[in-house]
Amino acid sequence: MDMISFGSVFLELVFGHVHELPRPGEEVFTDDFAISCGGAAVTSASAAARGGAHAGLCTVLGDDLGSRLVREHCARLGVELSPSTRVRRRSAGISAVLNYDGDRAFITYIPPRPAGTQPEVARWRDVLRREQPRWCYLHADWGVADFLREARKLGAKVVLDISLGDERNRDMVIDCVRLADIFVPNQDELLRLTGADTVGEAVASALGWGTPLVVKRGAAGALVADPGGITEVAEGVKSVQVRDLTGAGDAFAGAMIAALLRGAPLRAAVVAANEAGSEAVSLLGAMGEVEAGGLVTAGRELGEMFPGNAARPAAQRTEADR
Repeated sequence: MDMISFGSVFLELVFGHVHELPRPGEEVFTDDFAISCGGAAVTSASAAARGGAHAGLCTVLGDDLGSRLVREHCARLGVELSPSTRVRRRSAGISAVLNYDGDRAFITYIPPRPAGTQPEVARWRDVLRREQPRWCYLHADWGVADFLREARKLGAKVVLDISLGDERNRDMVIDCVRLADIFVPNQDELLRLTGADTVGEAVASALGWGTPLVVKRGAAGALVADPGGITEVAEGVKSVQVRDLTGAGDAFAGAMIAALLRGAPLRAAVVAANEAGSEAVSLLGAMGEVEAGGLVTAGRELGEMFPGNAARPAAQRTEADR
């Protein structure tokens, strides 16, 4: 397998731009909405598959709606699911995404893991040994450093990402960065992680960790930084209507890996990554809106999660039911 993305998957309920966030007792309206599926793993693997890579997804797929949408989506794109495990319970998270003030706000539910279940990163190492992909994509987390050491022994290369908030575990993140082959934070994440005042200072500090950097900068493209110097790469960025930033960074990484697998040097691979990131922000939801048939099924299955409402005709529901 060319590459495997490791991580969780989500059912996304994505609301388009709202002018303000609701306060207690308030309701706000938007003209744009989509049901999608996402998560760093499926988004990056999908982008790699679109770039021609034989991509795999390593996650936990259950008997819930989010997992089913991910399975159907991967089947359409040819993303390999053999690295994933199947369980007879809910496993996919659910995120309500509100696009607001040029960014997003999230409300997320993650189903609890049964007591006694081994940490996912331990299973990831088993998958790594069995599949031996050429590239891996995952986020820094506790236990990931051991995975990265295993990848090095096996000759697998790793693109490592982080999320806002990971700077609270700075030492853990830096340990992971030192073991990765490419580190792909966005500009805000790198500033918070390094504590620097400017991007230049942040890049200089991060280069001290010994790993090449690709700093995602949205509409400005990306910075590629390694011991050979720092290069701004704006080529590939498209002028699009930005509908939702969710998943853009993961799509960027997956497309970059696909280009590297085709033999492109890093700076040329970032051009392909910029294109994928631009396309991602033009969609509502990490994967865009699911097909019409899926929306009908999704509505029915979401209704079944709330049987009190589903059993009552719409005309009989009160304002309090909304």
